Amino acid sequence: MENKELIVGLDIGTTKICVIVGRKNEYGKLEVLGMGKAVSDGVDRGVVTNIDKTVHAIEKAVEEASEMANVDIVDVIVGIAGQHIQSKIQSGSIMRQPTDDEITIEDVRRLSSEMENILIPPGNTIIHVMPQDYTVDYEGGIKDPVGMSGTRLEADFHIITAQTTAINNINRCVRRAELVSKQLILEPLASSLSVLSDDEKEAGVCLIDIGGGTTDIAIFYENIIRHTAVIPLGGNIITKDIKEGCMVMQNQAELLKTKFGKAITEEANPNEIVSIPGLRNRAPKEISIRNLASIIQARMEEIIEIVQNEIMQSGHYKKLAGGIVLTGGGSQLQFISQLFEYMTGLDTRIGYPNEHLGKSVIEEVKSPMYATSVGLVLAGFKALDDRDQGYTNRTANGKTVKKVKSMDINPKDIFDKIAGRLKGILSDDIGDDSNY
Repeated sequence: MENKELIVGLDIGTTKICVIVGRKNEYGKLEVLGMGKAVSDGVDRGVVTNIDKTVHAIEKAVEEASEMANVDIVDVIVGIAGQHIQSKIQSGSIMRQPTDDEITIEDVRRLSSEMENILIPPGNTIIHVMPQDYTVDYEGGIKDPVGMSGTRLEADFHIITAQTTAINNINRCVRRAELVSKQLILEPLASSLSVLSDDEKEAGVCLIDIGGGTTDIAIFYENIIRHTAVIPLGGNIITKDIKEGCMVMQNQAELLKTKFGKAITEEANPNEIVSIPGLRNRAPKEISIRNLASIIQARMEEIIEIVQNEIMQSGHYKKLAGGIVLTGGGSQLQFISQLFEYMTGLDTRIGYPNEHLGKSVIEEVKSPMYATSVGLVLAGFKALDDRDQGYTNRTANGKTVKKVKSMDINPKDIFDKIAGRLKGILSDDIGDDSNY
């Protein structure tokens, strides 16, 4: 199996580190060939806090995925998240020569490249420059300017930055694990590739990825990303509340949350009790499922209120015809979609990374918990497609013309061929000289 056919996604999360190896089948669907995961002890709220522990977990996950897929893993697509992520809208413009016939892909790329050199706060690095709407000679609302005529090309860009030290720590972990980071992608952008449809992105949708340490938000409208944010609260804070509220161990609190937790208190049976083994020489502890639900609901309401505030500040609340799509491990909490609908007033569904997946022997990968990991692999293939499309150019009538590289042609050979054809034509038309 050739490695060039494979893409590997590396999700460095707060609770787990996951590696997925995938390839596209003949139908364009993603086939997962291998998956490895390890407990993440060196990451807190999306930020690497212990290099050695993170490297060890990455190596363990890579080894497991490599053995399952029977390939050597070197190049990886890496996800990044954390409270340090910031986004803003920035405008830019370039001037073209009046003699140029039409706007090309190179012009668009030049404009995007100039945006990567804008001034940003010290200690931050730009990780994504995503165009919104274009303006050609002061005519706005243009989605794709390629092929149009114009001298001045402008655009609004969605700029996403991350803390430089956080990026360096991720890259250091990847290098120490003897891997090469081919691309660094914001995790909610990766998740959107695996759980959102094009129709939802066009109509307007808010993706909410509830992870262990963070809750990531990405808002799309008219198939363009309009807002991103990372909230430093996730499933781990709920587990901590259960641990303190029920006075149990950390691992017991996590099991209570995943097996018996409900996001709405009224949905819990007041007479249902679960027994938790006590510590050494101590009696088992009995936990009320209704009390457990009240602890979970209180924290979830806090998270939803912050999410609601982010949606309102983005100015796109009334444009979300597609509502909310929940994904990530935290989205598996019972009745969580109903709580989101009640508090936000928006239709809500759970996002599974199934639409783009082909047949796979690993059923576990279809869980919302692996939406980001699957999305990172899809992002790698999308980057390959975009690179291939860079060799084409579109004309004003929408047709696609393949750019052909210059070939080594001998002008003398061309002249001889033309002369030979002319001689044949003249001899056919004129015939024998004796006729004249």
